[in-house]
Amino acid sequence: MSSQAVFILKFLALISLFNLSFASTTSFELLRYHNGALLHGKIAVNLIWYGRFTPSQRAIVADFITSLSASSQSNAQPSVATWWKTTEKYYNLPNSKKNPSTLSLYLGKQLLDEDYSLGKSLSEKQIEQLASKGDLKNAINVVLTASDVAVDGFCVNRCGTHGSKNALVNGKNNKFAYIWVGNSETQCPGYCAWPFHQPIYGPQSPPLIAPNNDLGLDGMVMNLGGLLAGTATNPFGNGYYQGPSEAPLEAASACPGVFGKGAYPGYAGNLLVDPTTGASYNAHGANGRKYLLPAILDPSTSKCSTLV
Repeated sequence: MSSQAVFILKFLALISLFNLSFASTTSFELLRYHNGALLHGKIAVNLIWYGRFTPSQRAIVADFITSLSASSQSNAQPSVATWWKTTEKYYNLPNSKKNPSTLSLYLGKQLLDEDYSLGKSLSEKQIEQLASKGDLKNAINVVLTASDVAVDGFCVNRCGTHGSKNALVNGKNNKFAYIWVGNSETQCPGYCAWPFHQPIYGPQSPPLIAPNNDLGLDGMVMNLGGLLAGTATNPFGNGYYQGPSEAPLEAASACPGVFGKGAYPGYAGNLLVDPTTGASYNAHGANGRKYLLPAILDPSTSKCSTLV
């Protein structure tokens, strides 16, 4: 299926979701369970850096992954770990019978490919090839592409994606989950780094200040957060989602553009503001970090759950 067709399917599914939400005040489960396995147990999040990133940029993402764990939870609230707990509710639903335990993520390996081994224009197959450099079992392999790398569909109809791939591990078939996120700073910040840049369409409002002072990387963390939520609840394409499997609405993508209470098109919601830097955020993380993370659809309320 072409990327344009997938985009149209996703758009129609999103319209359907909004119509359902506004047409009824009755609580109901928006994301249907498709009887597949969810990720469970201890899962490593391996970061595969493709292209050139500074050590300080890599630290922004690494600290975010570390922040997901309750054991490294920041004393300051609201926290990244508290945000992540909403995904656990999907594991506790009565129909999630195939999942013996909840999911615990931790920061795994970090692999660098600073010489652009596959060039600066990547296909989906090449993203999978890069993802295969990480662990092939009990892992989510995250490919992060630099601002000068083009990827099929990037800035056209997506800022990142997640999926799964078959692999042989010790002679046995296995599936591992992967995520790709691109740095949009020079290619499409109004599409993939809003609200830290003015949007490319729709209501125009002044951009917010990024909490880590890096529009590209703060945008990557926003998108990575949403894709991690989708990976946890729909890792192999048969978990929790609504709409066509080729373009599913998932735990975070069902709440587009919502970061705080009172959000509406062009307005991210009521966010926290750092009194020193003026940066907007909604979650505290490890090592004193602050992040802006997307709302997650709460299955217990059928509403988009925000930290602030």
